[in-house]
Amino acid sequence: MDEFDFVVVGAGSSGGPIVDRLTAGGRYSVLLLEAGPEARSRWLSIPAGFAKTFLDPAVNWKFRTEAEPELGGRRIYWPRGKVIGGSSAINGMVYIRGLASDYDQWRQMGNEGWSFEDCLPYFRRLEGYIDGETALHGGEGPVRITQRDYANELGDTFLAACTEVGLESNDDFNGPEQIGAGYYHATASDGRRSSTGRAYIAPARRRSNCKVLTGALVERVVIEDGRAVGIAFSHRGRSRIARARREVILSAGTVGSPQILQLSGIGSGAHLSALGIPVVRDLPGVGENLQDHFCVRSTYKTWWRLTLNDDFSTFPRRVSAALLYALARVGPLTASPAFAGAFVKLLPQSSEPDTQIHFFPWSVDRMDQGPHPFSGFTILANQSRPESRGHIRITSRDAATAPAIVANYLSTETDRRAVIAAGKFERLLARSSALGRIITDEMLPGVEVWSDEDFLDYARREGQSAYHPVGTCRMGHDAESVVDPQLRVHGIRGLRVADASVMPTLISGNTNAACMMIGEKVSDLILADAQR
Repeated sequence: MDEFDFVVVGAGSSGGPIVDRLTAGGRYSVLLLEAGPEARSRWLSIPAGFAKTFLDPAVNWKFRTEAEPELGGRRIYWPRGKVIGGSSAINGMVYIRGLASDYDQWRQMGNEGWSFEDCLPYFRRLEGYIDGETALHGGEGPVRITQRDYANELGDTFLAACTEVGLESNDDFNGPEQIGAGYYHATASDGRRSSTGRAYIAPARRRSNCKVLTGALVERVVIEDGRAVGIAFSHRGRSRIARARREVILSAGTVGSPQILQLSGIGSGAHLSALGIPVVRDLPGVGENLQDHFCVRSTYKTWWRLTLNDDFSTFPRRVSAALLYALARVGPLTASPAFAGAFVKLLPQSSEPDTQIHFFPWSVDRMDQGPHPFSGFTILANQSRPESRGHIRITSRDAATAPAIVANYLSTETDRRAVIAAGKFERLLARSSALGRIITDEMLPGVEVWSDEDFLDYARREGQSAYHPVGTCRMGHDAESVVDPQLRVHGIRGLRVADASVMPTLISGNTNAACMMIGEKVSDLILADAQR
């Protein structure tokens, strides 16, 4: 229990691939530390279980930002996975790689080996597309990816509205072009979620050289003479240390990884000294460069009883949905939260899609109150590449205390113009003949919202996170970066960070696919160094 070749922190979207690949050859021993529990709840495998885990403290960190300056002081909810599989076990399962230019930009910023051409083999390696392998997609990877496992006429109607307002049909957002409207690819198959816990960690832990410990709260990285040699953590009320002969890899996510670095004395020297933490390495970029997709939603009543509200709001239909799932793994319980969507250009200066649309065949006021008692659906939009930057900083030496999160949503003029354009585009879709004929009432934002000022005010009152935070341990070569392009922490030997926090800029889409790719790619970098 005390010493391993590698110690990996975080059993999420990046940590899962790392542990699987490092243990596959049988040569190296690996300890995986996860703060959350085993993924035993049935809701973690059922796609529609998203609604149950969204607020479940047993498997969810349930972070909140500090009072956001541009949002009237509102604190924005950030669900993050705290369970084997991490956020891949509780997310919306949308599989989007983003634009090729997202990764090419990383390379142009000086991060060698991170262009789209460099990353594509690792996407293909993780992908188990149900339709098989193509030049752009993998067919034999561990993560099962499907499309239209659950779809109905309501989704087709949304896509008809997209066509009506000028969008081309796009059956593959991960293909040559992202722009257009279509059904999302999803990390699910045969009625089950394909999390990294299921795809990677389950096979890895069957190997004798893999040890997985849940309920382990990391307190700090143990650093001796400028080298990471282990992890100090608490488990079942006891303080323990696990030593790493070769490397420590932090895959604790955009919140957790900078928090652990700061607790270990790696971060802004002035900030750490003010908290009484001895400074091991003054890296002012730790916790900075925070980026997230900020979204606005529109919700509508409809007379058409095809919504998930209808499937789950009455007892007979809940029983019917349960029976369909139990007997054949089909029906409403196999639905991902958003099974259709679009990518559009709304800002005049954009040369590529700048806004993502999600279509939800259900509606709520608040997730903890369940679906509306009437038939309803939701359209949600977010800017793809926001300019606003925030930060994550610890406020205590106690690892159990959540850090302060400040996203600084809507802090630039471009981001404000983007959210206005997104709200107006949702209204345009709703007033198409395809959707207009089935809508009986606009619940949000409401017909009184009409001018640019109205839409911006609505976004400030009601906008939320799209749950895609990245960037707080940015890779690069400058003084504000935290890791190099091999994801090694600057100035500390034997320590890497590998998760969404290393992304220099936010990708154009949901982030889970990119996080898994990062795990796949860094595992090759680690193994190459270990064999030298």
